[in-house]
Amino acid sequence: MVTKTVDLRSDTVTKPTESMRDAMRNAEVDDDVLGSDPMAFRLEAEVAKMMGKEAGLFVPSGTMGNLICVLVHCEIRGSEVILGDNSHIHIYENGGIATLGGVHPRTVKNNDDGTMDIELIEASIRNPNWELLYPTTRLICLENTHANSGGRCLSVEYTDKVGELAKKHGLKLHIDGARIFNAATALGVDVKLLVQAADSVLVCLSKGLGAPVGSVIVGSESFITKARRVRKALGGGMRQIGILCAAGLVALQENVGKLKEDHKKTKVLAGELSQINGLRVNIASVETNIIFIDMVEGSKITGEKLFKILKNHGVLVMLVTSSRIRMIMHHQISDDDVKRTVSCFQQAFAGVLDEQDN
Repeated sequence: MVTKTVDLRSDTVTKPTESMRDAMRNAEVDDDVLGSDPMAFRLEAEVAKMMGKEAGLFVPSGTMGNLICVLVHCEIRGSEVILGDNSHIHIYENGGIATLGGVHPRTVKNNDDGTMDIELIEASIRNPNWELLYPTTRLICLENTHANSGGRCLSVEYTDKVGELAKKHGLKLHIDGARIFNAATALGVDVKLLVQAADSVLVCLSKGLGAPVGSVIVGSESFITKARRVRKALGGGMRQIGILCAAGLVALQENVGKLKEDHKKTKVLAGELSQINGLRVNIASVETNIIFIDMVEGSKITGEKLFKILKNHGVLVMLVTSSRIRMIMHHQISDDDVKRTVSCFQQAFAGVLDEQDN
């Protein structure tokens, strides 16, 4: 009988800590649509300061935050954004930039490390002399860490080069920094250095930082003024959001420092799983808190069967394809949880565990 679940589906599954619940219960609140919520002011100012930007804006989700940023930078319908072909905005955000904004995505191949070749980015910028035929390039988007590449980190040097390219061509740069604190922790750099070249940044509070809801977008004062109007148009204007912002402040104060330990546990888990015959784990790609596991060809267990076995024994993972599984570490996974997960994998491949047993 399963008595405890080890939930590795995502770092979005964390439950609010007691200190978050206390902060939410005691939060001083007011109407944020009317510009009066003091906790919203505190959170937005704190994130903007950490990112080295002028202002911030709380948004309900990372998807909405990215959409708002793209719409502000590409306020003329028919604009074009250059982004990775394996990026979250392009694949997992419901095509919102095109559906709601009339913004055309022009994809560049993501390398295994999440970067796009600078030369390919520049080659994708439309020639303004052919504006009669082409969309107008207005924006470049990066993602750091890059989730589909296994949580790989984009360096300060690389990001600055993309920023220089954007300025050279009169473009804006947006960074989807849903896990930007993971990148800063893994690289050992101040987070503001990773986004100094960006005109806007999305920071998620509800992934590795463990808050229950919300993200913050940051940029210049004028950018945030426009973003506030777009948020309202998208239905993202909420009233007493200080209850949510209070949890976000606790997340920044208490959980950023826990990311290093998350990364350590991730590498331990990846190393143990890489020793199991029938599994393939690219250890070199494990830089932060994400692991992709592939079933080797001819493995006696399919991805679907392994997924069911693990689930029935209290280990939850994400089935990406019929032969690939994803796991994401977070601060509510203990060392014992890691050991239990390894044991379940080992027993599954040894034939000890069956998908019907529990």
